[in-house]
Amino acid sequence: MKTKYCRESKSVHTSRVFPNDFNDHNTLFGGKLMSDVDMIASIAATRHSRAECVTASTDSVDFLHPINPADSVCYEAFVTHTGTSSMEVFVKIIKENLMTGERILAATAFLTFVALDENKKPMVVPQVVPETREEKKLFETADERAKRRKERRELSKTIASFFTTKKPWE
Repeated sequence: MKTKYCRESKSVHTSRVFPNDFNDHNTLFGGKLMSDVDMIASIAATRHSRAECVTASTDSVDFLHPINPADSVCYEAFVTHTGTSSMEVFVKIIKENLMTGERILAATAFLTFVALDENKKPMVVPQVVPETREEKKLFETADERAKRRKERRELSKTIASFFTTKKPWE
C-alpha cells in the first residue's frame, strides 16, 4: 500500500479580514471561516490523493477565540488519517494581531473527504504517515473521531427518515 507523509498534503493560507467579513459583534463571521476551512481542507485532500475530492462531512468546527478587525487569519490544513477512500483533514486556524504579532489558536476543524476516480466512484487513497508530535497525536486519536463520525452519521440517517420533502405549504 502506498503511503504519504502528512506534510505532503499540508496547505497554508493567510488572509486579512475586512469589514464585510464581520458580524454584528465586530468579529469574523462564522460562515466566512467555515467556507475558508472547506476550501483549504479540499486542497489538502486533493494533494494527498491527487484525485478529485468531495467533502463527505464537516465533522467539527470549534470556535475558541474571536477573530477581530486587527487580526489576520492563518489556515493550516493536512490529512491526519485515511480509510480506504476517505481522508480526515485537520484545519488549524490561527489569528495574528497584525499590530502586536500575538498569535492565538482561534479555531480548529475536522472534515472528511472522499477521493473519486475518473468515473466519480470512490478510489483507494494512500495511507498517511505522521512525523511531528502534533501529527502523531492527531493520528493516534483518529480512530475515536472516526467512531463518533460513524455514530453521528447513523443517527442522522435515523432522524432523516422522519423528515418530509413536501413543500412547506402542502
